[in-house]
Amino acid sequence: MKPALRPRRQTNGQIFAIPAVLGVLSIVGLISALVGDGVWDGVSWATLAIPILLCGYFFLKRD
Repeated sequence: MKPALRPRRQTNGQIFAIPAVLGVLSIVGLISALVGDGVWDGVSWATLAIPILLCGYFFLKRD
């Protein structure tokens, strides 16, 4: 029988890095949506779509 593997310890930086990046992307997207039209609309759509797409990807991948 194999001994149980201990889970690897993660630092706070490793735990909160991706959520922090997604938060910054969301803030950039929301601010760019308020700033103006044209290119700013594209920036807001792209930056706000990334967290949604990642959530959908990992939701479908979990099975």
